[in-house]
Amino acid sequence: MPHFFSDQKIDNQILITGEDFLHLSRVLRMKIGEKLSVSHSNGMDYECVISEFRPDCAVLEILEESPNQTEPSVQITLFQALPKGDKMDFIIQKAVELGVTRIVPVLTKRCVSRPDAKAMEKKLIRYQKIAKEAAKQSGRGIIPEIGVLLSFSQALDELTQMECPIFFYEKGGRKMSEFVTPSVNQIGIMIGSEGGFEAEEAELAATHGAEIATLGRLILRCETAPLAAIAILMNLTGNI
Repeated sequence: MPHFFSDQKIDNQILITGEDFLHLSRVLRMKIGEKLSVSHSNGMDYECVISEFRPDCAVLEILEESPNQTEPSVQITLFQALPKGDKMDFIIQKAVELGVTRIVPVLTKRCVSRPDAKAMEKKLIRYQKIAKEAAKQSGRGIIPEIGVLLSFSQALDELTQMECPIFFYEKGGRKMSEFVTPSVNQIGIMIGSEGGFEAEEAELAATHGAEIATLGRLILRCETAPLAAIAILMNLTGNI
């Protein structure tokens, strides 16, 4: 059953507009009477049937509603140092599929990619589209948010305000199993770019209260590390 997101709910109807409407009508070529599912930001999923096509939207009648069952019990924010090329596209897609709640690009000292404001604005639009498509494909109940590009200090300030802040350092740290329990509700993780982190960045993270953690003895690529971390955290919190 095709899956969409919409917050345009009026009584027993939901409207599908914009790009989703074009996708539904022109790409999927759905017709009146066909069924689809819709997730709302109120945490509910709705099984619907198409009842009407208007010039700018599809009108759906709600058949059944139920609390979303796919969202994990833990909210994970990924602070990802901006990598080169299209690696961030891959990271966002797979992190969303694994259940991350929010992804924030970060500029660290070893980031090679340093787009200007105009280029970054375009990237963020693309990143949010990738997150939306991945959320649809994986049956998520929400579309994870892509945050604006932050400096290292800004990202560290946000990270360390979270219930369980974790800074992954390629030169060693604690195993996540030593401090992450199923009862944790909010986790922030910071992952480096291709060159990892400077020693002073790791020291600053520790000083600010982040747990310095390891992903093992092997050196993982910057697009592999966040996915390994998220999968392990989902397991430790009982979501996998």
